[in-house]
Amino acid sequence: MDLGLWGVPVAVLGGAIRVSTPFLFVSLGECITEKSGRINLGLEGILVMGAMSGYAVSYLSGSPWLGVLAAGAAGLMLGLLHGLICNLPRVNDIAVGIGLMLFGTGFAFFLGKPYVQPKAPTLPSIPFGNWSDSPQIQAALQVNPLLIIGIVLAILLAWAFRNTRWGLIVRMVGDSSDAARAMGFRVPVVRTLATAVGGFLAGIGGSFLSLYYPGSWSEGLSSGQGLMAVALAIFARWNPLYCFYAALLFGGAGALGPALQSVGITSGYYLFNAAPYVLTLGIMIATCSTRRTLAGAPGELSINR
Repeated sequence: MDLGLWGVPVAVLGGAIRVSTPFLFVSLGECITEKSGRINLGLEGILVMGAMSGYAVSYLSGSPWLGVLAAGAAGLMLGLLHGLICNLPRVNDIAVGIGLMLFGTGFAFFLGKPYVQPKAPTLPSIPFGNWSDSPQIQAALQVNPLLIIGIVLAILLAWAFRNTRWGLIVRMVGDSSDAARAMGFRVPVVRTLATAVGGFLAGIGGSFLSLYYPGSWSEGLSSGQGLMAVALAIFARWNPLYCFYAALLFGGAGALGPALQSVGITSGYYLFNAAPYVLTLGIMIATCSTRRTLAGAPGELSINR
């Protein structure tokens, strides 16, 4: 059944559901990291390393879920490395993040060369569109379990930051390290653990790319999604629930180009494919205000000091 121009919003909806998942996990990980007062610009390298590790383990073990765990473990190790290095005196977390990004992507490309051609088992999907006779709607409403896990995680994190002891500790360390030390909390330990957990979630986001959509391993897999997720976390005002909404927005923007191409609109195709990057710049420019830009930002972040 041909949906005509209605196929564009349907395709954008399907793209938002699929493409938003890695944005969601990486931005939630960065939200945890930045809530503790540290920025991790190495998320792109963690994302790529997670994608490669997940795909390799899935191919070798035959289980995509083991691949997801391996991707999370790889992200956790890189996040832990970032946290430990940043604890050293006179070390800048932004510079370390850039170095981690280069290291993670380069190491993933080196280790992942044998897995470019082999086909690994991929993650399943939940068909929420079986109520419709339209194959386009059925395809658009195929949801991966990781998206559902990410939504539940966003809700739990939003609740935990306000209502649990560890959430309050992370927020205190991120807002005022002096106050946290006065209360007897070990600031470097809290920030290292928060960065490691953030890396774990970013690694899982990478596994989605290689094990579901697009469902293969290649060197150009991430397309800068790790870096965009940093801007997404700032746009979401460090709120896990807003991270979910922003991830859907970015996912829909990423699906705009293929959606228009599916109905025969090919003029300016590459420009439409750049929609997520244009959206990133537009959001940062639109919110550039001394009163609004850093509203809700943890006080210990480098951008605040």
